[in-house]
Amino acid sequence: MELSRLSPPDTATALRFWLKLGFISFGGPAGQIAILHQELVERRRWISEARFLHALNYCMLLPGPEAQQLATYMGWLLHRTAGGLAAGLLFILPSFFILAALSWLYVTYGEVPAVAAFFFGMKPAVVAIVAFAAWRIGTRVLKHAVLVSIAVLAFAALFFLAIPFPLIVLGAGVLGLAGARWAAPQFAGDTPPPDSEDPIPAHARFSWRRLLRTLAIGVALWMAAMAILVALTGSQGTLTQMGLFFSKAALVTFGGAYAVLPYVNQAVVEQYQWITAPQMIDGLALGETTPGPLIMVVTFVGYVGAWSDAGALAPAWAGIAGAAVATFFTFLPSFIFIFAGAPLVEASRGRSWLSAPLTAITAAVVGVIANLAVFFALHVFWPAGVAAGPDWKSVLIAGAAAIALFAFRLGVVPVILGCGVAGVFVSL
Repeated sequence: MELSRLSPPDTATALRFWLKLGFISFGGPAGQIAILHQELVERRRWISEARFLHALNYCMLLPGPEAQQLATYMGWLLHRTAGGLAAGLLFILPSFFILAALSWLYVTYGEVPAVAAFFFGMKPAVVAIVAFAAWRIGTRVLKHAVLVSIAVLAFAALFFLAIPFPLIVLGAGVLGLAGARWAAPQFAGDTPPPDSEDPIPAHARFSWRRLLRTLAIGVALWMAAMAILVALTGSQGTLTQMGLFFSKAALVTFGGAYAVLPYVNQAVVEQYQWITAPQMIDGLALGETTPGPLIMVVTFVGYVGAWSDAGALAPAWAGIAGAAVATFFTFLPSFIFIFAGAPLVEASRGRSWLSAPLTAITAAVVGVIANLAVFFALHVFWPAGVAAGPDWKSVLIAGAAAIALFAFRLGVVPVILGCGVAGVFVSL
């Protein structure tokens, strides 16, 4: 896409979009990235294809929720730090309030059949959305047989060998470095160097002073929040321990939520015993079927864990405090990573020794997204195991969603809502 055809928005228009995105960001990271690409690059033309893919490559390397980080990056590109904060916060705040409300309903009233039926219909839609995202990104990225091979290898490494995602990213990066030397055209990617027609914005230029200042502010915010928790609840209080644990978890969430959920589950269920195993499973179901990153399940964990150990607080207020603590310490590092690292990433455009590894990683990401689609399909279509046979209701709903996406090019939101209504119809 030519830069001359881009039309960056004013602040008010961007704010309205980021708020809307927070309510429609279903489908996990693949679906959310697909929405960002469709809206920012294709429909609204706020960001160029090359700059979007270059930013996506960087976010895939980071621990934490890559879609939320990508939204923060895009907001930062458009409207500096304030734009990045708005985009990143509005990406998670609707999910936070929805999950906090659902957590209160969960601990107070138990199951809600109508809501469960709506979620039942949304799950097959998510399968179709993720598959559609893999196809859309793959058609843009996999321009050479070498890149197709990297995507296939990444899929096989995850699906058949269960190789950890960080190792796949590292391997793809090494292949990209080798490719920059011996197969440069195949690894050129879509990140041309900035020039007079595609300049780096002034606020996006790298400087050591800005980097150190950003890191200092991030560390100061973390220390101030921890000091408040220690003063209010003591060093061994539930909220303080939640702050420490979720800070640590935020730094090891390479590979997305599914890569870190076993670690979180083991800690919150077995080590800290904030919630039970059945409660964790219910929390995952809520996290999968609400907008925002799946790692927002930490909001549920924080709410239920603090509710169960309210101390002098009313349980509902303790739950809100726990949800806020878990969410704050999980996402604070993501903002620091973007504001500190994005200027360096922008400076790397057009430098083959940096862009070639990112191109290879993007190819690997296509295979990772395809693996995620298969993972969802196995769990949604065969909820009781393959031996028990498929759930034909889910298969039919997913088929209808796929036709709507691939053939009729309907948007993600009407597909999700339509499938949710279908779920209520077939379930109740």
